[in-house]
Amino acid sequence: MSMSDPTRPPGAEPAGPPDDDPRRADADLLQAEADRLQAELEEARPPHAGPLSQLSAAVVALAVGVAGAVGSYALGLGRLTQPGPGLWPFAISVVIIVLSAVLVVTGRRLQDTERFSRSSLLTAAGLVTLVALAALLPVIGFEIPSLLLMFVWLRWLGKESWRSSIVISIGAVAAFYVLFVLLLQIPLPRLI
Repeated sequence: MSMSDPTRPPGAEPAGPPDDDPRRADADLLQAEADRLQAELEEARPPHAGPLSQLSAAVVALAVGVAGAVGSYALGLGRLTQPGPGLWPFAISVVIIVLSAVLVVTGRRLQDTERFSRSSLLTAAGLVTLVALAALLPVIGFEIPSLLLMFVWLRWLGKESWRSSIVISIGAVAAFYVLFVLLLQIPLPRLI
């Protein structure tokens, strides 16, 4: 036998939780916090770069894909049963070309590009350090350049602490060494 609410007419079902329900108050607080965070994100977001920037980025990516396809084709594609050294880079380049072509057609209406700002320099710094890794790799092996790259990316680009940057860099390079050199026996240029 159920007890009925004396203020509710007989046969009427309850409409939902009462206004003083703590669950509703928690949900309202969570929604207010989510709205506040969304407003902060919108305020901190750099201004939109515009359709010309969208198109330019798509054309640059398309050029990179075409250059990658040409370079990997020159390495030799081989066959699917006996792949050549250029097969997988060629396949990735084709994917880049297709996605870039889609962006060339549809990208002008998108709103996700940002104007260049001071934070754009972090991306440039990441690219420069990656090129430095590629240049130093055949000269002094992968250990020291990889360690420096990881440390720079973690400490200065990722704003990690000194301790975690050092520990993660050393651990990651040691794991790469064990995986690629000892277990997979890939002939990487190395010091050890």
